[in-house]
Amino acid sequence: MKNALILSALLAFGPVCFAQQTEKYPLGNYEELTDTKPHDSEEVWNKMKTPTEFSWGITDIRYKKLDVPDVKKTTRLQTKAWKGERINAQAVLWTKNDLEEATITVSELKNGSSVIPASAITTNFVRYVMTDELNKDRKGGCGHRENKAEWDSSVVADVLDIVKIQDIKARTTQPIWLNVWVPSDARAGKYKGTLTVSGKNFQAMNLQFEVNVLNRTLPAPQDWAFHLDLWQNPYSVARYYQVPLWSKEHFDAMRPIMKMLANAGQRAITTSIMHKPWAGQTEDHYDSMVTRIKKIDGTWVYDYAVFDKWVEFMMNEVGIKYLISCYTMIPWALSFDYFDQATNRVQFIEAKPGDAEYADYWGSFLKDFSRHLRAKGWFEKTAISMDERPMEAMREAIKVIKQADPEFKITLAGNYHPEIQSDLYYLSIPYGHKFPEDVKAERERKGQISTVYTCCSEAFPNTFTFSDPAEAPWTALHAIAGGYDGYLRWAVNSWTADPLRDSRFRTWAAGDTYSIYPGPRSSIRFERLVEGIQDCEKVRILRSDLKGSKLDKLNKAVSMFTPEGLSETQKSAAEMVNELNELLNSL
Repeated sequence: MKNALILSALLAFGPVCFAQQTEKYPLGNYEELTDTKPHDSEEVWNKMKTPTEFSWGITDIRYKKLDVPDVKKTTRLQTKAWKGERINAQAVLWTKNDLEEATITVSELKNGSSVIPASAITTNFVRYVMTDELNKDRKGGCGHRENKAEWDSSVVADVLDIVKIQDIKARTTQPIWLNVWVPSDARAGKYKGTLTVSGKNFQAMNLQFEVNVLNRTLPAPQDWAFHLDLWQNPYSVARYYQVPLWSKEHFDAMRPIMKMLANAGQRAITTSIMHKPWAGQTEDHYDSMVTRIKKIDGTWVYDYAVFDKWVEFMMNEVGIKYLISCYTMIPWALSFDYFDQATNRVQFIEAKPGDAEYADYWGSFLKDFSRHLRAKGWFEKTAISMDERPMEAMREAIKVIKQADPEFKITLAGNYHPEIQSDLYYLSIPYGHKFPEDVKAERERKGQISTVYTCCSEAFPNTFTFSDPAEAPWTALHAIAGGYDGYLRWAVNSWTADPLRDSRFRTWAAGDTYSIYPGPRSSIRFERLVEGIQDCEKVRILRSDLKGSKLDKLNKAVSMFTPEGLSETQKSAAEMVNELNELLNSL
């Protein structure tokens, strides 16, 4: 009986931990860092007419933790959704008293005899994480920031917590996130439900909400046309969950994280085919998923056990099957590892693209890799991938790849170079750059993928923890407005040392390295990005259905999601996203 009570307590406060956890790596409840920024005084809080208030807010605002929120109090929310769509809403609870064991519950949504079950609805307390700011010139977020004191830091609302019971301190604002994933077979009509917050020492409070399910259907995420490529980092999961690499516990920890990606329409599996492809730029560097052995007689043998286990997991258990991206033949540091039998130790070859040693090292591997991939039935899904490398280095690497197997797919996230673009099955270019119209049309005819990416360089749009929430859907909509096939961002879970509490990193603006938290916990940024991708799918569907003035109206609205359109409209990202969403739900 005692063990049953302990298990019940663990489940009430979050998932059972995978290994012995320390305060350094919390998975259940945890204490946020203290916000030292100026905030509303006790005198301001005491002006509240009732001890605790509860109202619908809006998803475009990160409500400040220690300020009385500027909310037009309303207990009813009306929203629209397509069948199969995930929609977001945000409620706000604020109190001048301590609240004990606050709990969120939600009812099923009813439309006569039709029901959207409560299991299709997710609620989360929104938690606060430490963030910083753009560079001093306000032009981006790249560059070293080892001395955190030099940067203006504060806590911001972003984490969507999995812990369902929270004590809320006096003079605190507590946002609550609500997500409804409308079943694809739901009957059209207006569904009504109730969001309730209750606790040990306060009276339960209710908010009503209504979802008008329209007679249009969004495909399942795996069927979306939008090419989403958010790079995964399995090594950060092993470190944070304190489990051995590639163990059953490691895969158990990764499964729900990667399923969140699959449910966002993720198309690519991130693999590393060399040691430290990005020179260990993250808290947890990438190791090679392939073991290279140089035998005493000078011949090479390769072990693909880790690579195969990771890919099979992502394809068969998670459901991401479209592309296997293998990084990288041109790392930041041109140093390549292998185990040398003659010396019985790991050695490194220092060589650059164009060198004979480079061609021998990679050519031998790629020939065997091709053989292995074909035996596994993965060759057509696999690409040798590089990022932000000089054109001449790319040219030399492409030569080696094609000599090893001319049918290998090649990808690049980097600047557009007309000299090599036709060799690239998948090319992602930076925000603000464009494909020439004839080149994009030719790439499309050949079945090649052409996307856009953002990184630390962009002040806007971005998904830093201090970015406006609407910048995430704006970014996705920019992809379709600019004629790209999708969107790439370099990291979705390269966690900082203490990611639940502090999103700041020694290099780049806060939040640049991840948008899914341990737990796993989603974020305002991640959910809003999914919202934008769904809007892109709506645009695609409506463009095939509409004609005449309605189609013209849609295309004009979408075309504004570009740097030029943004300048022309003089509207905020939130205004643009909300106006387009209304249009998509009215056509």
